[in-house]
Amino acid sequence: MTASVAVVIPTAARPDYLEVALASIAPQAARAGADVLVVDDGPSTATRDVARRHGARYVAHEQGGGLNAARNTGARETTAPLLAYVDDDVEVRPGWLDALVAAAAACPDEVGVFTGPILARIEDHPLRLCGREDPPVTHLDLGPQDRDCEHAWGANMAVRRSALERVGPFDEARELYGDEQEWQARLKAGGGRLRYVAAAALDHRRAGDDARLGALCRAAYRRGRASRRFDVFKQTAPSTAHELRILAGCLAHGPRFRCANGPILAAHSLGRLRALAAERVAVPPPPPARPGVDDFLSGRSGLVAGRRGRLLRADDLRHDVAALAARRRVRRAAARLPRRRVLVVGVERRDVPNLMAAARAELLASRHDVTIEVGEAGALGKFENLDRLLGAHDLAAFDWVLVLDDDVALPRGFLDAFLACAEAGGLVLAQPAHRRHSHAAWEVTRRQGGADWRETTFVEIGPVTAFAREAATVLLPFPATRMGWGLDVHWSAVAQQRGWRIGVVDATPIGHTIRPTAEGYPRDAAAAEARRFLDGRPYLRREEARTLRARRLPVA
Repeated sequence: MTASVAVVIPTAARPDYLEVALASIAPQAARAGADVLVVDDGPSTATRDVARRHGARYVAHEQGGGLNAARNTGARETTAPLLAYVDDDVEVRPGWLDALVAAAAACPDEVGVFTGPILARIEDHPLRLCGREDPPVTHLDLGPQDRDCEHAWGANMAVRRSALERVGPFDEARELYGDEQEWQARLKAGGGRLRYVAAAALDHRRAGDDARLGALCRAAYRRGRASRRFDVFKQTAPSTAHELRILAGCLAHGPRFRCANGPILAAHSLGRLRALAAERVAVPPPPPARPGVDDFLSGRSGLVAGRRGRLLRADDLRHDVAALAARRRVRRAAARLPRRRVLVVGVERRDVPNLMAAARAELLASRHDVTIEVGEAGALGKFENLDRLLGAHDLAAFDWVLVLDDDVALPRGFLDAFLACAEAGGLVLAQPAHRRHSHAAWEVTRRQGGADWRETTFVEIGPVTAFAREAATVLLPFPATRMGWGLDVHWSAVAQQRGWRIGVVDATPIGHTIRPTAEGYPRDAAAAEARRFLDGRPYLRREEARTLRARRLPVA
């Protein structure tokens, strides 16, 4: 018999919070005959044990996909007509589930979402608040009467399955702020309504070290960055002057009212300003492509220099600092990966400065079994030379084939971390992300914060391209080209046809700075060769090159 309601709890590495949530939810669910489903965004034994102890079903993602991915998984894993989504850090109040079920039964189908009071609760550490601003965690209180409302926060959000089927799944590209709002905007655009149910109340908790002022400030900073990006997505982002005025008010609030919300709100505002600064160094969209003529090109030169180059270098430093905490997680994952056989091939130009010797030393420091073949450029084209090197080996005998240019600065521990991320993502064709200040024509290949790797629609021909055995035996040796333009957009189309996952590894950003792209050959000749190669072959158009989803390695 199908349950009339399912409680779906997305979670990630927070078993202590989940314990409290399930202890309050499980008795209400049992009385209502409801299904309770815990969706673990990255498998954890501790989380699984908590779920089973409270009689909840447990489903895990192999790697983190984000909150909306977990919500979509929850919808797929149950057939209940009403899905009651809650965060893992809540404690529901008596009557919460019955109130949601009763409201859904009483309201017409056009009401697709139900929510209730979300009451902030800070535990374990005193936090002096003046009451002039909302609490520092998600909060909602629209009074003691049921009423239609404009939004429902994901901490307490019941959704009709019929609304999901009508509107479509949650957008998995959304992050931290706006994750549920984008879906609700689609619902309302189609005539759907949202309903506030006063009796469906729960507490939204912060406990332990998470309730300390510093932790609350760090969380507010992350939300601030995400909220600014969501405003940009909606095309409602305010001006720099407005953001600075808000920051000034936040900085004054704390000392003026002796209120802990002052530094927390200031951290949120600083996060928004950090996101605004990133907008300043973002590359503008390329001009519209002319179909059939230049739509296989990125539309940019990729050269980074001058003031923009200085800004991007500073942005790289910020990314490096932000990634410090992730390095240990990536190193642990790299140490667990079985040893792989890797063939590295490259062509070296000895008439100009190059970094091949340093790259060779870094690759040979890997724990994997690495074979390196480097040829001198000579009179042949790059890909003619690469085919000569590849022809000396049985590619099926290698787990990975890595094609490497001679002007690339590899980060320390590159190969071990790169392969760990690529294999965790099931990537068949992959490349390391460019550092922000690299010469790189395709914006999708520049590093992005918060991800270890990204599944993308496009992987470029160089300066570093990795082929898993499945891709190597299909795509290599290279077709008869000298400069290789057009190969990558064709490969991307082949990947779509074959159902391959391809992507960019952000955890191992490379520097491509000593020579611009196409510095050693005429661009016009390379473009003309690409047109001839692509004639009659499928290829990815410029506007189709994008990130599909960002991923992180699970916490061990």
